[in-house]
Amino acid sequence: MDGEYDVIVLGTGLKECILSGLFSVAGKKVLHMDRNDYYGGTSASLNLEQLCRHFGTGDPKAELGQSREYNVDLIPKFIMANGILTKLLVHTQVTKYVEFKVIDGSFVYIGPQGGFFGGSKGAIHKVPATAGEAVNSCIMGFWEKNRARKFFEFCAGYDLKDQKTWQKTDVTKATMQEVFDKFALEANTQDFIGHSLALHQSESYRMEPAFDTMQKMQMYVDSMARFGKSPYIYPLYGLGELPQGFARLSAIYGGTYMLNKPFNGLEFGADGKVSGVKSTDNEGEGEAVAKTKIVVGAPEYFEDKVAEDHKVIRTICILKAPAPDTKEAASCQIIIPGSQCGRRHDIYVSVLESSHMVAPKGRYIGIVSTQVETGDPDKELIPGLELLGAPNILCRYTSVAPYMKPTTNGEDGIFVTESYDATSHFETACMDVLRVYEQATGEALDIENMKVVSTGEEE
Repeated sequence: MDGEYDVIVLGTGLKECILSGLFSVAGKKVLHMDRNDYYGGTSASLNLEQLCRHFGTGDPKAELGQSREYNVDLIPKFIMANGILTKLLVHTQVTKYVEFKVIDGSFVYIGPQGGFFGGSKGAIHKVPATAGEAVNSCIMGFWEKNRARKFFEFCAGYDLKDQKTWQKTDVTKATMQEVFDKFALEANTQDFIGHSLALHQSESYRMEPAFDTMQKMQMYVDSMARFGKSPYIYPLYGLGELPQGFARLSAIYGGTYMLNKPFNGLEFGADGKVSGVKSTDNEGEGEAVAKTKIVVGAPEYFEDKVAEDHKVIRTICILKAPAPDTKEAASCQIIIPGSQCGRRHDIYVSVLESSHMVAPKGRYIGIVSTQVETGDPDKELIPGLELLGAPNILCRYTSVAPYMKPTTNGEDGIFVTESYDATSHFETACMDVLRVYEQATGEALDIENMKVVSTGEEE
């Protein structure tokens, strides 16, 4: 462990492993440590026995099948096929080490208090992403379909460099609500656009410039176009494959990984900035110090540098059948906009099946998550659990975790990632990775123009 490093990374959660890989590819000498003896940290993938031990539920039920056939993510999230994480995977060629499979469907729930002329109420619907899909969708009534078609055509044809496409609306200045109002879109249509297409978590986007939401919508459309079924993909054998893929990448570029390595604190220079990370020596007896001026780590390593912003509740369910009413989509995402179930925050539902190598045949993994709003968080999951179908649920494992955010900006050379939020996709997590990378290096990562790196390995 002794020596000097450009960057020392603490924790092997996916965010930290992505950062480790990016630092290594950028030519930095990296030491990556984790006090655990496994990859993944708080976002690890576990077999069934490990899952039961983690939640303290005793031995798994025999009806659930073989433990080794399960690869259950503690914090499951889907990957946008044309999103930030996919671009990072392609840029670093981690795709060489991990196989992916498309998710079968993407849905939105419209509650019984809503409804459209000629439309259904209290049901899930496939998320329409284009003008053509809007016209054919049963999520809207006849007149609303026409308004939505015009809205999608406006978004698809908008060109910042050509004012002829603007229809007298500058979306860099006009708010998203003003654009919604321009096309007289109904409240429920606004909900699925803002929360299931643009993937916003709150209503604040409505008062922000519309251009950001339109860009997010376009990413969804582009991702959808890649595979057709949905905009999401997922790695075979679970998300635990990704940290190991980025770890392997870092090692190829000279990075050093140490699992089961105690973290005994930091050393600081006279200027108050970090100068080293303390641990045990290679014999596990005396103390060793690795020198560095930059330390990056997960929030659990820096309790004095983070504060709780809110809490997130997640429940992992083992199911005996797919979610009802998802038709051919054995694997899927369903977003319940908060306004559709009397909440401020959305509820996220995701389902995975055996072809993703996360459960044995005949068993499914269902996950429901949301941001806690009340003193009885388990009840807040009920709308999502109902969509999974109560008779389907064989058992479930629930956790309530604080969402920690750093309280410093790295003035002392220490840069901390945020916890994982309630969303069922990786876009917000990747934005956090980009934030930390820019803070630590002083350079923003241009993900749109990244070149594919060479790993030096044969195909």
